[in-house]
Amino acid sequence: MAGARTLSRGRSDGPRHGGATGWGRGRYNTRMILGIGNDKVDIRRIEAVIERHGARFLERVFTAVERAKAERRTERIRSATYAKRFAAKEAASKALGTGFRAGVFMKDLGVVNLPSGQPTLRLTGGAAARLARMTPPGMRAEIALTMTDEYPYADAVVVISAVPASQP
Repeated sequence: MAGARTLSRGRSDGPRHGGATGWGRGRYNTRMILGIGNDKVDIRRIEAVIERHGARFLERVFTAVERAKAERRTERIRSATYAKRFAAKEAASKALGTGFRAGVFMKDLGVVNLPSGQPTLRLTGGAAARLARMTPPGMRAEIALTMTDEYPYADAVVVISAVPASQP
């Protein structure tokens, strides 16, 4: 391939003139980062808000899927489950570049699990519209999410990237 260097094991690092390339099976895989966000939440703060506002807070912030998942948890870890999802929503709003304005609301961002168990986000409403606007033509968005907690904190990181629409 003209203009490309070959690295160990016959893999190419892409064109010398730059561009976003990833490792593929002998072909170029273009991946472009559209947004990155992270957030840290004090689990004790979420516990206090739930105690004070109860169902009103939970229904306003979390999707039915998120509430069902948290309510299946033992009482000891339920607040951490909510806190991780709260942090994921905050991180996603930062990755979208809007925060919670411009039509993006907490319930537009729902943490779901892929069949493998890996967490990701399902966007609806204003969040989905913002994601569509920021995704370049001919590309599709992928959202990577990681969440963790170590009492008293819960953390989440979101990376939104675009890959060619034809790429699996």
